[in-house]
Amino acid sequence: MRVLPFKIPKPSNAAILFQVDQGVLYNALHHHEEIQISYIKKGTGTLVAGDTVHSFSAGEVIVLGSFQPHVFNSDTADCLMYSVFFSAASFGDTFLQLEEGKGIADFNAFAKAGFKTSVTPEIDSLFQHINTAQGMHRLGHFIDLITVLKIKKSISLSTFIYERHISEKDGKRMSAIFDFTLANYKQEVHLNDLASLTSMTPHSFCKYFKQRTNKSYFSFLTEVRIAHACSLLEAQQEISIADVADRCGYKTLSHFNKNFKKLMKITPSAYRDKDRT
Repeated sequence: MRVLPFKIPKPSNAAILFQVDQGVLYNALHHHEEIQISYIKKGTGTLVAGDTVHSFSAGEVIVLGSFQPHVFNSDTADCLMYSVFFSAASFGDTFLQLEEGKGIADFNAFAKAGFKTSVTPEIDSLFQHINTAQGMHRLGHFIDLITVLKIKKSISLSTFIYERHISEKDGKRMSAIFDFTLANYKQEVHLNDLASLTSMTPHSFCKYFKQRTNKSYFSFLTEVRIAHACSLLEAQQEISIADVADRCGYKTLSHFNKNFKKLMKITPSAYRDKDRT
Protein backbone atom coordinates (compact mmCIF):
# COMPACT_ATOMS: atom_id res chain seq x y z
CA MET A 1 0.00 0.00 0.00
CA ARG A 2 1.55 3.28 -1.11
CA VAL A 3 0.81 6.27 1.09
CA LEU A 4 1.72 9.85 0.23
CA PRO A 5 2.11 12.71 2.70
CA PHE A 6 -1.32 13.52 4.11
CA LYS A 7 -3.21 11.78 1.32
CA ILE A 8 -5.60 8.90 1.77
CA PRO A 9 -4.66 5.79 -0.25
CA LYS A 10 -7.15 4.43 -2.76
CA PRO A 11 -9.67 1.99 -1.26
CA SER A 12 -9.13 -1.72 -1.68
CA ASN A 13 -11.61 -4.59 -1.97
CA ALA A 14 -9.80 -6.23 0.93
CA ALA A 15 -10.73 -5.21 4.48
CA ILE A 16 -7.29 -6.25 5.74
CA LEU A 17 -4.02 -5.50 3.96
CA PHE A 18 -0.70 -7.13 4.87
CA GLN A 19 2.59 -5.44 3.92
CA VAL A 20 6.24 -6.36 4.31
CA ASP A 21 8.83 -3.55 4.34
CA GLN A 22 12.52 -4.37 4.04
CA GLY A 23 15.58 -2.15 3.97
CA VAL A 24 15.14 1.52 4.76
CA LEU A 25 11.77 2.25 6.34
CA TYR A 26 9.54 5.23 5.48
CA ASN A 27 11.36 8.55 5.46
CA ALA A 28 8.51 10.97 4.72
CA LEU A 29 5.73 12.21 6.98
CA HIS A 30 2.36 10.79 5.95
CA HIS A 31 -1.00 9.64 7.24
CA HIS A 32 -3.84 7.44 6.01
CA GLU A 33 -7.34 6.41 6.96
CA GLU A 34 -6.28 2.86 7.78
CA ILE A 35 -5.17 1.91 11.27
CA GLN A 36 -1.66 0.47 11.04
CA ILE A 37 -0.34 -2.37 13.22
CA SER A 38 3.39 -2.85 12.60
CA TYR A 39 5.68 -5.54 13.97
CA ILE A 40 9.36 -4.53 13.93
CA LYS A 41 11.03 -7.83 13.10
CA LYS A 42 14.50 -6.35 12.61
CA GLY A 43 16.17 -2.96 12.96
CA THR A 44 16.11 0.19 15.05
CA GLY A 45 15.23 3.81 14.43
CA THR A 46 13.09 6.81 15.29
CA LEU A 47 9.32 7.11 15.02
CA VAL A 48 7.49 10.43 14.91
CA ALA A 49 3.81 9.83 15.74
CA GLY A 50 1.48 12.78 16.05
CA ASP A 51 3.09 15.20 18.47
CA THR A 52 5.71 12.87 19.98
CA VAL A 53 8.96 11.12 19.10
CA HIS A 54 9.87 7.54 20.07
CA SER A 55 12.64 5.08 19.37
CA PHE A 56 11.72 1.72 17.88
CA SER A 57 13.59 -1.58 17.86
CA ALA A 58 13.17 -5.23 16.96
CA GLY A 59 10.57 -7.03 19.02
CA GLU A 60 8.09 -4.15 19.24
CA VAL A 61 4.57 -3.73 17.89
CA ILE A 62 3.55 -0.19 16.96
CA VAL A 63 -0.08 0.75 16.42
CA LEU A 64 -0.90 3.99 14.59
CA GLY A 65 -4.40 5.44 14.69
CA SER A 66 -6.50 6.48 11.73
CA PHE A 67 -5.17 9.70 10.15
CA GLN A 68 -2.36 9.92 12.73
CA PRO A 69 0.63 11.65 11.03
CA HIS A 70 3.77 9.55 11.35
CA VAL A 71 7.17 8.78 9.92
CA PHE A 72 9.57 5.88 10.49
CA ASN A 73 13.24 6.79 10.17
CA SER A 74 15.42 3.68 10.41
CA ASP A 75 19.02 3.77 11.59
CA THR A 76 20.18 1.11 9.13
CA ALA A 77 19.25 -0.22 5.70
CA ASP A 78 18.51 -3.79 6.86
CA CYS A 79 15.19 -3.32 8.67
CA LEU A 80 12.26 -5.72 8.41
CA MET A 81 8.72 -4.70 9.34
CA TYR A 82 5.40 -6.53 8.97
CA SER A 83 2.29 -4.34 8.89
CA VAL A 84 -1.43 -4.95 8.96
CA PHE A 85 -3.64 -2.12 7.65
CA PHE A 86 -7.38 -1.96 8.15
CA SER A 87 -10.19 0.57 8.20
CA ALA A 88 -13.21 0.02 10.41
CA ALA A 89 -15.32 1.47 7.60
CA SER A 90 -14.32 -1.44 5.36
CA PHE A 91 -16.32 -3.84 7.53
CA GLY A 92 -19.56 -1.85 7.30
CA ASP A 93 -21.74 -0.47 10.07
CA THR A 94 -23.93 -3.56 10.25
CA PHE A 95 -21.05 -5.92 10.97
CA LEU A 96 -19.50 -3.57 13.53
CA GLN A 97 -22.76 -3.53 15.47
CA LEU A 98 -22.77 -7.31 15.76
CA GLU A 99 -21.10 -9.07 18.68
CA GLU A 100 -18.48 -10.51 16.31
CA GLY A 101 -17.59 -7.06 14.97
CA LYS A 102 -17.76 -5.08 18.18
CA GLY A 103 -14.10 -5.78 18.95
CA ILE A 104 -13.01 -4.06 15.73
CA ALA A 105 -14.99 -0.91 16.53
CA ASP A 106 -13.65 -0.91 20.10
CA PHE A 107 -10.07 -1.29 18.89
CA ASN A 108 -10.53 1.58 16.45
CA ALA A 109 -11.42 3.88 19.37
CA PHE A 110 -8.70 2.40 21.59
CA ALA A 111 -5.97 2.99 18.97
CA LYS A 112 -6.74 6.61 18.05
CA ALA A 113 -3.68 8.09 19.80
CA GLY A 114 -1.48 5.12 18.86
CA PHE A 115 0.51 2.88 21.18
CA LYS A 116 3.43 0.47 21.25
CA THR A 117 4.05 -2.78 23.07
CA SER A 118 6.36 -5.80 23.00
CA VAL A 119 5.97 -8.84 20.80
CA THR A 120 5.06 -12.20 22.33
CA PRO A 121 5.24 -15.63 20.65
CA GLU A 122 1.45 -15.48 20.26
CA ILE A 123 1.59 -12.11 18.49
CA ASP A 124 4.43 -13.28 16.25
CA SER A 125 2.38 -16.35 15.29
CA LEU A 126 -0.75 -14.28 14.57
CA PHE A 127 1.19 -12.01 12.19
CA GLN A 128 2.45 -15.07 10.32
CA HIS A 129 -1.07 -16.49 10.08
CA ILE A 130 -2.56 -13.21 8.83
CA ASN A 131 0.13 -13.13 6.15
CA THR A 132 -0.64 -16.62 4.84
CA ALA A 133 -4.34 -17.18 5.60
CA GLN A 134 -7.23 -16.25 3.31
CA GLY A 135 -10.86 -15.23 3.72
CA MET A 136 -12.56 -15.92 7.04
CA HIS A 137 -9.44 -17.60 8.43
CA ARG A 138 -7.47 -14.36 7.96
CA LEU A 139 -10.29 -12.38 9.57
CA GLY A 140 -10.29 -14.75 12.54
CA HIS A 141 -6.54 -14.34 13.11
CA PHE A 142 -6.90 -10.57 12.75
CA ILE A 143 -9.62 -10.40 15.41
CA ASP A 144 -7.44 -12.53 17.68
CA LEU A 145 -4.55 -10.09 17.14
CA ILE A 146 -6.47 -6.94 18.05
CA THR A 147 -8.02 -8.74 21.04
CA VAL A 148 -4.56 -9.58 22.37
CA LEU A 149 -3.20 -6.09 21.70
CA LYS A 150 -6.09 -4.35 23.43
CA ILE A 151 -5.50 -6.07 26.77
CA LYS A 152 -1.69 -6.09 26.63
CA LYS A 153 0.30 -3.53 28.60
CA SER A 154 1.30 -0.71 26.26
CA ILE A 155 2.75 2.80 25.99
CA SER A 156 0.69 5.57 24.37
CA LEU A 157 2.39 7.20 21.39
CA SER A 158 0.71 10.60 21.30
CA THR A 159 -0.74 13.04 23.81
CA PHE A 160 -3.60 14.18 21.64
CA ILE A 161 -5.69 12.81 18.80
CA TYR A 162 -5.45 14.28 15.32
CA GLU A 163 -8.57 15.15 13.35
CA ARG A 164 -8.73 14.26 9.68
CA HIS A 165 -8.97 17.83 8.30
CA ILE A 166 -5.22 18.39 7.82
CA SER A 167 -4.74 20.28 4.58
CA GLU A 168 -2.39 19.09 1.85
CA LYS A 169 -0.47 22.38 2.14
CA ASP A 170 0.08 21.86 5.87
CA GLY A 171 1.01 18.24 5.24
CA LYS A 172 3.72 19.13 2.74
CA ARG A 173 5.08 21.91 4.97
CA MET A 174 5.21 19.72 8.10
CA SER A 175 6.74 16.92 6.06
CA ALA A 176 9.53 19.27 4.95
CA ILE A 177 10.16 20.32 8.57
CA PHE A 178 10.27 16.73 9.81
CA ASP A 179 12.46 15.58 6.92
CA PHE A 180 14.91 18.41 7.58
CA THR A 181 15.03 17.61 11.30
CA LEU A 182 15.57 13.88 10.82
CA ALA A 183 18.36 14.59 8.33
CA ASN A 184 20.12 17.26 10.41
CA TYR A 185 19.56 16.50 14.11
CA LYS A 186 23.15 15.30 14.51
CA GLN A 187 24.45 18.80 13.91
CA GLU A 188 23.57 22.28 15.11
CA VAL A 189 20.15 23.36 13.83
CA HIS A 190 19.46 27.04 13.25
CA LEU A 191 16.02 28.59 13.40
CA ASN A 192 16.75 30.75 10.35
CA ASP A 193 17.24 27.63 8.23
CA LEU A 194 13.80 26.32 9.19
CA ALA A 195 12.20 29.70 8.66
CA SER A 196 13.74 29.85 5.18
CA LEU A 197 12.63 26.28 4.45
CA THR A 198 9.00 27.17 5.21
CA SER A 199 9.09 30.71 3.76
CA MET A 200 8.34 32.26 7.15
CA THR A 201 10.00 34.59 9.60
CA PRO A 202 11.58 32.83 12.60
CA HIS A 203 8.80 34.13 14.86
CA SER A 204 6.07 32.96 12.48
CA PHE A 205 7.70 29.55 12.12
CA CYS A 206 7.83 29.04 15.90
CA LYS A 207 4.18 29.99 16.24
CA TYR A 208 3.17 27.78 13.30
CA PHE A 209 5.01 24.72 14.62
CA LYS A 210 3.66 25.03 18.15
CA GLN A 211 0.08 25.42 16.93
CA ARG A 212 0.33 22.16 14.99
CA THR A 213 2.34 20.03 17.40
CA ASN A 214 1.50 21.46 20.81
CA LYS A 215 5.20 22.02 21.57
CA SER A 216 8.12 24.22 20.57
CA TYR A 217 10.35 23.20 17.68
CA PHE A 218 13.40 22.80 19.90
CA SER A 219 11.47 20.55 22.29
CA PHE A 220 10.68 18.38 19.26
CA LEU A 221 14.33 18.44 18.18
CA THR A 222 15.37 17.30 21.67
CA GLU A 223 12.91 14.40 21.48
CA VAL A 224 14.34 13.33 18.12
CA ARG A 225 17.87 13.38 19.51
CA ILE A 226 16.99 11.48 22.68
CA ALA A 227 14.98 8.89 20.75
CA HIS A 228 18.03 8.26 18.58
CA ALA A 229 20.17 8.04 21.72
CA CYS A 230 17.85 5.35 23.10
CA SER A 231 18.27 3.34 19.90
CA LEU A 232 22.06 3.62 20.12
CA LEU A 233 22.13 2.66 23.79
CA GLU A 234 20.03 -0.43 23.06
CA ALA A 235 21.70 -1.57 19.86
CA GLN A 236 25.37 -0.63 20.34
CA GLN A 237 26.47 -1.56 23.82
CA GLU A 238 30.15 -1.08 22.98
CA ILE A 239 30.09 2.68 22.35
CA SER A 240 30.58 5.15 25.21
CA ILE A 241 27.91 7.50 26.55
CA ALA A 242 30.03 10.43 25.35
CA ASP A 243 30.07 8.98 21.84
CA VAL A 244 26.28 8.53 21.94
CA ALA A 245 25.91 12.17 22.93
CA ASP A 246 28.14 13.29 20.07
CA ARG A 247 26.25 11.19 17.52
CA CYS A 248 22.98 12.76 18.64
CA GLY A 249 24.07 16.37 18.18
CA TYR A 250 25.23 17.27 21.69
CA LYS A 251 28.45 19.19 22.12
CA THR A 252 28.74 18.51 25.85
CA LEU A 253 28.06 15.33 27.81
CA SER A 254 26.48 17.29 30.66
CA HIS A 255 23.86 18.83 28.34
CA PHE A 256 23.07 15.41 26.91
CA ASN A 257 22.73 13.82 30.35
CA LYS A 258 20.44 16.63 31.52
CA ASN A 259 18.12 16.37 28.51
CA PHE A 260 18.09 12.58 28.55
CA LYS A 261 17.12 12.40 32.22
CA LYS A 262 14.47 15.09 31.79
CA LEU A 263 12.74 13.13 29.03
CA MET A 264 13.39 9.53 30.06
CA LYS A 265 13.35 10.01 33.88
CA ILE A 266 16.56 7.98 34.05
CA THR A 267 20.23 8.55 33.22
CA PRO A 268 21.73 7.19 29.97
CA SER A 269 23.89 4.74 31.92
CA ALA A 270 20.91 3.45 33.90
CA TYR A 271 18.90 3.15 30.69
CA ARG A 272 21.59 1.01 29.12
CA ASP A 273 21.89 -1.16 32.23
CA LYS A 274 18.12 -1.63 32.31
CA ASP A 275 18.17 -2.82 28.73
CA ARG A 276 20.73 -5.50 29.64
CA THR A 277 18.55 -7.03 32.36
